Amino acid sequence: MTKPIQILIVEDNMVIGTNLSMQLNELGFEVCGLLPRGEDVLSCIRNERPDILLLDIQLKGKLDGIETARLVQSEFDIPIIYLTSNADEAHFRRAKETKPRAFISKPYKNIDLKRAIELTVEAISNNARPEATIENHYVLTDRVFVRKQDKLMAVAIKDIRYLEADRNYCRIFAVEKEYLLVGTLKSLEEKLPRANFMRVHRSYIINVSQIDEVGNNHVSVGGKIIPVNKIAKFELLRRLQTL
Repeated sequence: MTKPIQILIVEDNMVIGTNLSMQLNELGFEVCGLLPRGEDVLSCIRNERPDILLLDIQLKGKLDGIETARLVQSEFDIPIIYLTSNADEAHFRRAKETKPRAFISKPYKNIDLKRAIELTVEAISNNARPEATIENHYVLTDRVFVRKQDKLMAVAIKDIRYLEADRNYCRIFAVEKEYLLVGTLKSLEEKLPRANFMRVHRSYIINVSQIDEVGNNHVSVGGKIIPVNKIAKFELLRRLQTL
């Protein structure tokens, strides 16, 4: 089953934000968060990265929507759709510098919201260019070779923190860098050394030696909270005792 598009809403009017969330759910999208302040956005994205950021330009607090977008773009490449009730030239010029995918004027129509998101999703799909690919013979016992353009780059097994499913791709989160790989999480699970890696959730494989904390139903790896299912939790504790 295809994972629904994850959308993070940043809107300081909670009535508008809640209605927007309900509309998006009805359209088949999944809202992964509703935040009222720009100051909270970056930490939220670090914990759970959305596919699209739906951002009100006029936020209360120290950061308006445009400044929030710039802050996010300093770390992440996430498509932005602006919501605005003020379409004056000054705001438009500032917002345009952040290269948003669309502007939606308030009060917005349901069809405008749907079309803006669908066009953004289509643009993401058309412009997707994986940073690296991986094949069987590129996985060794102590490192993984990933292809980037015309080069093979070595990523030490010990430096890989976790892998996350991303539709038809997988993301490797290493100590210093992130890599996008072609292939399913299951195919990569079969190639990685079992002594180091363990599937703890349908969307995550972790490097057991990189665990910082074990909770009741999660682990923390490099500051990322990763869910752990009950069956995996029992096996994980057993393996930790043997390290």
